[in-house]
Amino acid sequence: MNKEYTEQIPPQMPKFKYCRESRVFKTGRVFPNDVNNHTTLFGGKLMSGIDEVASISAMRHCRTNVVTASTDSVDFLLPIRPTDSVCFESFVSWTGRTSIEVFVKVISENLYTGTRVVAATAFLTFVAVTEDGTPAPVPAIVAETEEEKLISQSADQRSELRKVRRTLSKQLASQLNTSKYWE
Repeated sequence: MNKEYTEQIPPQMPKFKYCRESRVFKTGRVFPNDVNNHTTLFGGKLMSGIDEVASISAMRHCRTNVVTASTDSVDFLLPIRPTDSVCFESFVSWTGRTSIEVFVKVISENLYTGTRVVAATAFLTFVAVTEDGTPAPVPAIVAETEEEKLISQSADQRSELRKVRRTLSKQLASQLNTSKYWE
């Protein structure tokens, strides 16, 4: 653990926390109004659930307000159908000085057979903020289980990719037209 980094954390905040302390589980049903024209779970509905559990994990980790900085990736691996339940599982997988990366695993379970599969995975990044909206330092993260270690070991690479992607996004945004389409 970086000593310089941990010295910036306020004294009342722990220097590190375990992934398990931020773990969130949420299970729900897939109803007819949740599906698209393919009779599978609408992607936007899934993304909303992902952001919800991820934000809870981030706040559990830092115990302050957080803002979603980016949805780094959402990979839809298998369709989720009305015969399935959908279980969201999230935990903090990496931290920077004020940034928090959260991993979300989505498991669908066929309610008739009990077959469970990983239907989607996602990484989101949040920034901890104080009441006045300035970035706040966060504790470091410690992975314990094999799954947590697997996810955490590639976190530095994802962090670097986020920085590159954000720079490119800012460059693109600076060149985009903001005029009203009817003018």
